[in-house]
Amino acid sequence: MTVDPITITIFVAVIALTLAITWWAGRRNRSAASHYVAGGQITGWQNGLAIVGDLLSASTFLGVAGLLALQGVYGFYLVAGGLVAFLLVLLLVAEPLRNLGRFTIADVLSSRFRSRGVRAVMAVNTLVVTIFYMIAQLVGAGVLIGLLIGIPYWVAVIVVGVLMAVYITVGGMLATTWIQIVKAVMLLAAMALLVVLTLARFGFDLGLMFRTVAETSATDLFARASGVMPGLELVSVAVAQVLGTAALPHILIRFFTVPDAKVARRSMSVALWILGLAFLAMPFIGYGAAALVGQVQIKAANSAGNLAAPQLAELLGGPVLFAIVSAVAFATILAVVAGLVIAGSGAVAHDLYSSLFRRGQASDAEQVKAGRIAAVAIAAVSILLALGAQDTNIALLALMAVVVAASANVPVLVLLLFWPRLNTRGASTGIVAGLVSSVVLVLVGPGVMGEAALFPLSYPTLVSVPIGFLGCWLGTITSRPAAGQELPYEDMHVRAMTGRDPVDA
Repeated sequence: MTVDPITITIFVAVIALTLAITWWAGRRNRSAASHYVAGGQITGWQNGLAIVGDLLSASTFLGVAGLLALQGVYGFYLVAGGLVAFLLVLLLVAEPLRNLGRFTIADVLSSRFRSRGVRAVMAVNTLVVTIFYMIAQLVGAGVLIGLLIGIPYWVAVIVVGVLMAVYITVGGMLATTWIQIVKAVMLLAAMALLVVLTLARFGFDLGLMFRTVAETSATDLFARASGVMPGLELVSVAVAQVLGTAALPHILIRFFTVPDAKVARRSMSVALWILGLAFLAMPFIGYGAAALVGQVQIKAANSAGNLAAPQLAELLGGPVLFAIVSAVAFATILAVVAGLVIAGSGAVAHDLYSSLFRRGQASDAEQVKAGRIAAVAIAAVSILLALGAQDTNIALLALMAVVVAASANVPVLVLLLFWPRLNTRGASTGIVAGLVSSVVLVLVGPGVMGEAALFPLSYPTLVSVPIGFLGCWLGTITSRPAAGQELPYEDMHVRAMTGRDPVDA
């Protein structure tokens, strides 16, 4: 692969388009509501496409294609889990979250628990998940841009970090939403083109494509996990993907950008259908790269396989398609990191600064200013951490964030909605237990310590998710409801189901 003027031109065009959207949105970014949730005026179709733009990240398009090309069917479990996760969100939490929340996930908990501690621990948890997931996107950006334009990895990471800070500080959620919509349309078109061109190489004969993959690959890409520990690892990965994807902060806050719960449900339906088609395309891209590009060439370009999709594009369509697909992948990264930054900065500015330190007395202008400062700080921290993770598969990096989200967010949100006895201490204990256990078990697992691991599973959701639920239960049964700080469950439930306060129901 060589740097081509077409590639540079398309990259510059993508950046110019996103900056133009940011400038347009910045003229409408006047209040805290417009900055954090676009004033709640996004339509169902727009929000559905934006959710697609959020979920189809660099870890999905680049990382999963690489996993499929190098490791086979194992990578498809990561894809399939996303659809199950969205079914769970659609059926269980989309409408209640829209009815209970305002700007952040902590607002949802505060609809019942008026505790500074609950808001603080949820804000910290949101930051941890956000930064983990953002590292994956920045690694993908650094590898991709370094290859295409010939600049060092660290320069590429810094450029993307600066761009995402600009999107949030100037355009807020409105800019983020429209960048995600544009990126989703571009990515879906690129994936469809890759699938058609790949199948055309095999005369649209699926059997021939799969036979070629089996014959030309050094590893068995159709092998299933066997044995107790590999099986447990695979189940744990699937649980992480299903539960964690449903609880990622930058996905959940999208429900606050629509006018009401009905539109929230409609946006999830739109996202589910589009994501289903996109996920079906991934095996064709991954296996197509393995069959046509070859595993040796894929590993030579990037040891983790993160460049399998661009390599396939170059083989099928030459420099032009290579440039288009790579620029679309770059737009994917820009859109997702913008969503991550808005979620993380909202936790800092709205939950910590405005609600806790200022006790709800901060003006709109002060909240927006705090959000912008937080966005810059989060971008800086993420850049520093991403500089040391260049050779890690970005799909696996992103899964770290999903493990934390599954362990800390899912138990407290599920029990908030469906267990009347949950109290303030139970909510705080569950969040902390899920967060600490998931981070500690990941750090002492094979993904970090290798053969010297103290815990056998790289992704410990089979253990950390039950610990999160156990923390909620133990915290609740060992304490009494905080007097004057907890609303009755029945009142919260009415609001969650109808969107109206009990006195109006």
